[in-house]
Amino acid sequence: MDIRDLRLFLHLCDTCHFGMTANAMHVSPSTLSRQIQRLEDYFGHPLFIRDNRQVQLTEVGEEVRRFAQQILNLHQQLKQNIEQSDHKLTGELTLFCSVTAAYSHLPDVLDRFRIHYPLVEIKLSTGDAADAVAKIQSNDADLAIAGRPKQLPTSLEFLKLGTIDMALFIPKLNSSFSDILHKKNPDWRNIPFILPEHGPSRNKIDLWFKQQKILTPKIYATVAGHEAIVSMVALGCGVALLPKVVVENSPERIRERVIEWSSDSWPTTLMTSFDIGICVQKRRLSEKIIATFWHMCTNNV
Repeated sequence: MDIRDLRLFLHLCDTCHFGMTANAMHVSPSTLSRQIQRLEDYFGHPLFIRDNRQVQLTEVGEEVRRFAQQILNLHQQLKQNIEQSDHKLTGELTLFCSVTAAYSHLPDVLDRFRIHYPLVEIKLSTGDAADAVAKIQSNDADLAIAGRPKQLPTSLEFLKLGTIDMALFIPKLNSSFSDILHKKNPDWRNIPFILPEHGPSRNKIDLWFKQQKILTPKIYATVAGHEAIVSMVALGCGVALLPKVVVENSPERIRERVIEWSSDSWPTTLMTSFDIGICVQKRRLSEKIIATFWHMCTNNV
């Protein structure tokens, strides 16, 4: 039994999926199976119940999970105590957020931390905001700025930074569907929508389609990332339900080509806000750099 085995074991406890853990931890499925088998041989009991449908922890597995977490926490703390003095925090912190969040929320989050801990190297990656939770779960990022999902996984901690307002945005210039769009009661079945692949805004628009009994909505495209959707609306390809902050932080030449829809015919239920905040794996809050960052954000909210 070694630290690597315990890390693999804990990741598998979170995913309950050999393929996902093998991929995230950069090992082959057969190697992962052998290392789990080695742990089971060491403790003398099965740690997982495996069948064709699911992977589930046994009672002994739950006990080993608590033990493994304690060992890894102590190991991490020992390494940090050896490598760092009491007055210096050094190392690396990996963050993930959307391009918009990098402008709108990240500076406020990072400024204070950078002043107090200038020796910590910040690594930032950007992408579709809807992928933020998955990035945390797969350990591709230490922390992420994300919209709060409908169901927050129990393994994650979420710190609210604020709220995001939603609105329907349409092309400012005339388009092939302008006549329909500007009627008192538009026939939404004949108006092309540009949809995100997944995430809070996709959930809202799908719900509205269902409420309006629009079984076959006219979908121009599904796109990863709100920033690209704004550009497509600006080009007159369709309409889109978007976070207002995305449009507000778009380049001026894009921003001036879209307008927010305002009409009694568009249901206000879709304009509700959703929470935005920082996500982290609960088990990683014992790591000194992550814990320091989280504590500072908590005190700053």
